[in-house]
Amino acid sequence: MHPEILTQDGYTAVSVTESRVRELFPGIRLRPLWTGPDGAHANVLEMDPGTTWPRRDVHEPGPEEVYVVAGTFNDGARDYPAGTFLHAPAGSWHLPQSATGCTLFLFYPQG
Repeated sequence: MHPEILTQDGYTAVSVTESRVRELFPGIRLRPLWTGPDGAHANVLEMDPGTTWPRRDVHEPGPEEVYVVAGTFNDGARDYPAGTFLHAPAGSWHLPQSATGCTLFLFYPQG
């Protein structure tokens, strides 16, 4: 074992179940995991079955990276099953929703 790994500056580990939960909209919850010094951040988003984001979700100032961990995510155009990766460039938009419910890993490399 190499316990010195854990003492490296900035090395971080967090359990999703221990992350504080914030309800963004009814049935849509955000669990922050990490925020970097430059504003990059990682989150888990949980959507209950039948939920829809109430307006366009515009990606600014930078892109959004999405990995569908569980369930089926719909961006307003089509369904994406678990195991799908999506890259939404800066300035693009979608209408997040899920008929079945889903869990997403979200990464914002530029905040």
